[in-house]
Amino acid sequence: MTDRGGVVAAATGAEALSTELPVGRPTSWWGMVMFVATEATLFACLLGSYFYLRFQFGPQWPPGGLEKPKLVIPLLMTLVLVPSSIPVVWAEHGIRRGQRWRLRAGLAATLVMGLTFMGLLVKEYSDDLKMHTMTTDVYGSLFYVITGFHGLHVSVGLMMIGWLLAASLRGGSFGSHRHERVRNAAIYWHFVDTVWVAILFTIYLSPRL
Repeated sequence: MTDRGGVVAAATGAEALSTELPVGRPTSWWGMVMFVATEATLFACLLGSYFYLRFQFGPQWPPGGLEKPKLVIPLLMTLVLVPSSIPVVWAEHGIRRGQRWRLRAGLAATLVMGLTFMGLLVKEYSDDLKMHTMTTDVYGSLFYVITGFHGLHVSVGLMMIGWLLAASLRGGSFGSHRHERVRNAAIYWHFVDTVWVAILFTIYLSPRL
């Protein structure tokens, strides 16, 4: 009877249960994925509206004799933003191994690249506002709403990255088993990068096709 009781205790103990129970995605991961899916739907609606109104308007686009969007600054923005996913992935993989220095270095690099992107966006706005505004025509409305909405998302991503970097510098609870916050921020940042590629094609490249 004692032996049988020992077997039952061993089978139902905390260690055994933790081994047998399936390990799934944490709630925070599902929350971030659902949030990203919702935001992706909003961007899809905005980009779809852009193409719908463009083809409804006629062959001349942008309208009103406005020159086609310049590519120098947007391409620089692309060269800065898209590769910024690399250091955040490097940071995430580093903290999974308990390498806090990699977390700090990767987040800092992504933060600098994201801020550079925002600086270039401000520069582009300062140039474009001399030619057209949000109320000039339908093209101006679409241009500023889509790029501004994306800029807002980049700002949110930068706040996430900045908060994680500050927490890591203060000695926050990061480690090989506590990296969910970094992974969720990385998912959001990859989303921001991917959306920018779609915006680059829609706003800047498609008028030249």
